[in-house]
Amino acid sequence: MRYPGTWLYVPGDRPDRMSKAMVSGAEVVVLDLQDAVAMSRKQQARATVAEFLAAAEPATGAPRIHVRVNNVHTETGRRDLDAVAGLPALAGIRLPRVEAPADIESALRVVGAGGAGAGFHCLIETAAGVENAYRVAAIPGVAAISLGEGDLRAELRALDEQALEWTRSRIVVAAAAAQLPPPAMAVFGNIKDAAGLRESCERGRRLGMRGRAAIHPAQLPVIAEAFEPTAAEVEQARHIVIEADAHAGGFALDDGTFVDQPVVAAARLTLEWAERYQPSSARGRDHE
Repeated sequence: MRYPGTWLYVPGDRPDRMSKAMVSGAEVVVLDLQDAVAMSRKQQARATVAEFLAAAEPATGAPRIHVRVNNVHTETGRRDLDAVAGLPALAGIRLPRVEAPADIESALRVVGAGGAGAGFHCLIETAAGVENAYRVAAIPGVAAISLGEGDLRAELRALDEQALEWTRSRIVVAAAAAQLPPPAMAVFGNIKDAAGLRESCERGRRLGMRGRAAIHPAQLPVIAEAFEPTAAEVEQARHIVIEADAHAGGFALDDGTFVDQPVVAAARLTLEWAERYQPSSARGRDHE
């Protein structure tokens, strides 16, 4: 299954926005029962999301549908899980504030085998979660991990997102060690600052992160382009793969760069990531 590069959060009590999100261009639509919904509307949102999932029909090119539930250790979170688990259109459950394997085990007890769709997408939002990131990522049933940076920044008293670069790298390493996809970036809070969003995406991309969640459809094309491999990267990757097919082992490129199997594997991943954007009006871009 191809791992997505863009996610769009939609309040779980806004069915009008859900329908619009499905044609927004996002690869995943996340129906949010947590932060986007006031406590007084949780029950209504839960029913709305379950109804939307029950009525959703698979279509070629349609986005996958995830649901972000409330904390699994609360009654609200357990009711969320019980309401959506096993519905055919559910492609994944996003679990907030995951700190330890016990959180996944608690969720599994509610949804049962297969009830999470394609798996749990765990949001690491606390210092304890960061310290346990690999242990969480390695649990069977976990499909991905990513940071929830708003809560984490508050706990760490970090003044800006640059203070989280080490933490982002820690999550990238944990995901790779557990053989999970590269983590996607957390949402960028300012929907009017496209330049800031792009710069932030490019910093995350240099750390090994891939893709990002959005809170407004206008952010989606900026995210997609920021994570698209440059023309130079694609050309270099293609050259490496062609040369690798002609050599039995390690070899050197014309510029003297030595290439071995890990480099070839990375080049193939670059080409796979580039394919997702074809055709692309930005295919010739070459910056960074």
